[in-house]
Formats: sequence, C-alpha cells, structure tokens
Amino acid sequence: MSARPKILVTSATGKTGTPTVLQLLEKGFPVRAFVRQLDRRSEALERAGAEIFVGNQYSITDMRAAMVGVTRAYHCAPAAPNPLYYYAAFTAAAYEANLEHVVTLGQWLSSADHHSPMTRVVYMGDLLIKMRPETTVTTINVGWFADNYMNGLEVAAQLGVFSMPLGDGNVKKNAAPSNEDIASVAVGALIDPVTHAGKTYRPTGPELISPNEIAAAMGKALGRKVKYQDISEKMMLKAFKALGAQSGASNYSESGVYQIKLYADEYRRGAFAVNAPTRDVETVGGRKPESFESIVRRYVAEREDLKPSFTGKLKAIAGFLKILVTRAPDIAAIEVQKDFVMLKTPKFCLDDAEWRETHEPTRVKSIAGQAG
Repeated sequence: MSARPKILVTSATGKTGTPTVLQLLEKGFPVRAFVRQLDRRSEALERAGAEIFVGNQYSITDMRAAMVGVTRAYHCAPAAPNPLYYYAAFTAAAYEANLEHVVTLGQWLSSADHHSPMTRVVYMGDLLIKMRPETTVTTINVGWFADNYMNGLEVAAQLGVFSMPLGDGNVKKNAAPSNEDIASVAVGALIDPVTHAGKTYRPTGPELISPNEIAAAMGKALGRKVKYQDISEKMMLKAFKALGAQSGASNYSESGVYQIKLYADEYRRGAFAVNAPTRDVETVGGRKPESFESIVRRYVAEREDLKPSFTGKLKAIAGFLKILVTRAPDIAAIEVQKDFVMLKTPKFCLDDAEWRETHEPTRVKSIAGQAG
C-alpha cells in the first residue's frame, strides 16, 4: 500500500478536477475521483490510475462514503444550481471524517454582499469549511478562466470575429489562467499542507491581456486574422440561450447565464485586473504559467471542427442568425422564478470596501509571499 495519503477530488471530471487528478497521480498520490456518472471522462481517469467513486455530490450519504479512508480533499463545487447544498454536504462529511486538510476552489470576486447569489454562496461556503479548527484549509481564488473565452473559437475560426461584452478592446483586464495551471496550485497545496495551510492563492496567467490581444492570439493559433467585437450583454445572453437550446436543453442554464451577466459587468469594471498577474502558479504549482496563445493552440489542436470550411462558415452564419431572432432571457423573471435571495444594497467588488481591503495588491502579495 502507498504510504502517501489518499486524496479525494470532487467534480473530478470538471475543468480543474481532471488535471488535479492527473497531476496528483503523476506525483504518486492515490486519488479517489468523485464523479456523477461513468463516461469516457471517468474512464480516462480510471485508466490513469484513479479510484472512481460514482455518486451525487449533493447527497451527504454519498459524500460520507466518498470520504472513507481519505485524509485530504480538493473541494470544487459542481457547476449546477443550488451549490449551497453541495457546500453543506461536503462540510458536514468532512467534519465527520476528520479530514486533515482541504483545498477549496473559491472565487476572486467572493464577497458577502455581491450582486451574484452564486458569489455569495462561495463566500459562505469558504466560511463553513474553515469552522472546524482541526481541519486546515487552503483557498484558491480564481478569476476569469482562459477556458471561458474558448466558447468563441468556432465563430473566430469560421468568421474571424471574437465577440464578448468585455468593453474597450485596448484595455488589459485579465491575466487568464489555464485549467492545468489552476490545478497545479491545488496540487501543490494538497501535497504540502504544512506549508500552505491557511493561505489564499490566486493563480493567473503570466500577463494581463486585452480583448484585442485575446483576438490576436486566437488568430495566430487559427492561422487567420481575428478581430475583437464588443457586444452588449443582451446579445451575449441571446447567444447563450440560442446556442444552448440548439445543443440541447441540458446545456443551457438560466442560473448560469444570470451569473455570467454579472461577471461580465465585473470584467468591464476591472475587478479581474486587480492584483494580476501573480506568481502563485510558479511558487505553489512549481511551473511557469502558460501563455494565453499557448492555451488557445492546445484547444485548436484538439478540435477538427475549427478548420475553416464552407460548411463550417454556413453553420456559423446560421448560428448568428438564430441568435438575432432569439428573445433575450428576462433577467428580472429569472430572479423571481429561481427564487434568488436578493439584497437591498448589493455591491460590485470595486465598490466594496471590505473586498478592496482584502484584495489590494500589497496584502495579497504578502500572503502569497509567505509560501515562497
């Protein structure tokens, strides 16, 4: 048997879950991968050496069973409605299992009075997991993933346009990290809890980039010119609704779209540019952060549908026309239908004195520097 502790990874087939599992296995740690169902993704993890646990992450019974025999865990909420149920189930099971260390995937925007219900849930979830003093915690507060831009690759490949509501194309607003770089920081904290207990990290890419630079990087990877086009939030919401419905109802979430609208607003306001870039990928993850162009090239290499073609261009044009005739989601109606808890005086991050105090560069850099 391995002398190294077995580590539980939740949402193991997700964006950061999969590379976390694979990197832990590469370092010789036994991993139990919590998955929702058996599919090609879970099969790939099993072939790599992971123990697969199939269950419902909202079920405390399943979560208890998943924690038998593990001492550390990567705590990553599923991208699904009602995440607070997940946080409660995970935290209760972790207390009962006497986990020694937890690495939790938080959020750069995390704050008590944010406009986004999901962001407030993340804030409360981080408080819950830290309430048992015997369990040490490392928090990873990630901003806007590089992966978030990749939804626009097909249109960029076929029509030469990268469209998102990111504001002025010349303003550097984000240092986008790859899923793998985020995972490397989680892994660094999981395998060395003594060094990283109680710390908060923010993995980023190596440099701040503007929307125009994002489009240019896509163009280089695709071998064609790509131009950034700033669009309205309404057009973005129409696109998610139209293309989500086209792909299947299960791929379209009104709750998710609601959050994205608010995060796009934060993006334009500059919240993701605060204290970026950091050196956390290098100092904690033990690797140089991947450039955005390198990330895009990997995505392009994995997708045959991104090769320019007459059929692909027609498909992209048809998708654009579908967006134009689709009615935008009614945000006010979503708030009522989803029974979101609404605050009387919500705050965006840069308007929140507490958020600014805990996220200002000197404070965050000093926290990260303690691990150097």
